[in-house]
This record gives sequence, structure tokens and C-alpha cells, in this order.
Amino acid sequence: MKAIPASRALLWLILALPGLWILYHWAEAPSLYGYGHAIGDSGDWAAWLLMLTLAVTPLRLLFRRRSWSTWLMRRRRDFGVASFAYAAGHTIIYLADKASIDAILFDLRLADILVGWLALALFVPLAVTSNDIATRALGRIWKRLHRLVYPAAILTFLHWVLASFDPTTAYVHIAILFAIELVRIGLEVRQRVT
Repeated sequence: MKAIPASRALLWLILALPGLWILYHWAEAPSLYGYGHAIGDSGDWAAWLLMLTLAVTPLRLLFRRRSWSTWLMRRRRDFGVASFAYAAGHTIIYLADKASIDAILFDLRLADILVGWLALALFVPLAVTSNDIATRALGRIWKRLHRLVYPAAILTFLHWVLASFDPTTAYVHIAILFAIELVRIGLEVRQRVT
């Protein structure tokens, strides 16, 4: 029974379920589900998994001796890569809808689209280096590179606010993200002092 939660394949199957759900509903009822739902849901999952990724450090600092916090820490990169996968899916859905380079370039004048592209650009090197080989090869540089997650997260949530018809949900998530980061910074400062 202990081997089941440790299974990376099982974790990835679970992480893929929302994506499979999105594809199924879009294929099953395109007129009801459609582009708007597919792009919204893929973006939501990208943001939620990003928040989970960022919450791992404060949870680990708060609950050091708990086995589940150790498990989360070991799987943090998986959550980050899954977040990127949903962001990439979100982008692919957008590109498929536009279906023209001219339309895509025209949209770059829109703040929400430009901010979304900037967030994705910051996430690409993080996703590419989120593996054991890159971690070993980059050494100390790896940790500095992965601090890009913080500006990338800010851009992600700014994109959400700018792209939303009603940004209330985005603001709630920003408040949660802000609280997560305050806890992380407070715990790290306390740890340095003691």
C-alpha cells in the first residue's frame, strides 16, 4: 500500500485527469462546452497547479516531520511541470482558435495576451530544467533560475485578471497566492534568525 502513493505514474495519471476531462467534454459537446470553457478550464488548472507548487515550500517548513509534506516536496517539480503542461494546452487552444499568424500578432497589442505570452516565456526554461539531469548539471544556478517562478506567477495571475470578464475569482486567487508567499517569507526569515 505504501508503494501506491509513491508511484510517479499514478501521480501523472491523476494530474492528467482534468486535461482528459477537458478534451472529452470538448469532443463530446463542442457547442455546449466549446472554446471558452476549454481555454478557461485549462488556464484554471495551470494556475491551481502553480499555486500548489508554490505552497509546497511553506507547507514543508510548517510540517517538517510529516510524511505527506516530504512527499509533496519530492513531487514539487511534477506539479510545476503539470502546471506548465496545462499552460501549454491553454496556449495551444488559443493558437488553434486564432489559426492565423496575423491574428496572433494583432492580439499582441492586447495587455492580457502580451502578459500571458511573457508568463509562458518565463515558464519554458523552468519546465525544460525540471528534471534530475538539469538539476545536477546546473548545480547552484538551477535554484537561481527557478526563482523565475515568482515573476512568472505574478504574470500568470495578472493575465487571469486582465483576461477575465469578471476578475473577482482571479483576485481571490491572488489573495491566496499572496498569503502563501507571506507565510513562506515569514518562515524562511524565522528559520534564518533561529
